Amino acid sequence: MNALSWVFSVKIVATVLIWCFPMLLFPSGWLLTLGLTPQPNDFMFVRLLGWAYLALCVGYGFGLRHALNGRRALGPIWVGIVSNGGACVLLAYFGSCGAWSGFSAAILFILWSSVVATAGITAGLWTWGVRGSSPSV
Repeated sequence: MNALSWVFSVKIVATVLIWCFPMLLFPSGWLLTLGLTPQPNDFMFVRLLGWAYLALCVGYGFGLRHALNGRRALGPIWVGIVSNGGACVLLAYFGSCGAWSGFSAAILFILWSSVVATAGITAGLWTWGVRGSSPSV
């Protein structure tokens, strides 16, 4: 596996396990307890967001398939840069502003780890996807 395929693989696995599955499959009571939704009537939006993350992973899967075949698919690479870069900026901003003050230590760990992970994924997609020469375009 080349570096770009590793970036896509990490992104897909982390997104599905940490964001998609909880938002799509956790019981409503768990989502309230974790603070993933402020109101009981907001579950639809959490579920839709989980589904949107899963849809992004489908696009990343195409990027991964291309990378494993020695090619770069710039569409999934740029989608990943915009998605992860934006998520990194927003998560870091809200975390720094104290918006997470009511969350448990476990959720804080996940959120701050997500800041680091999205920064790394963005950098990896830029380095090995946009600027990199391997795999070739």
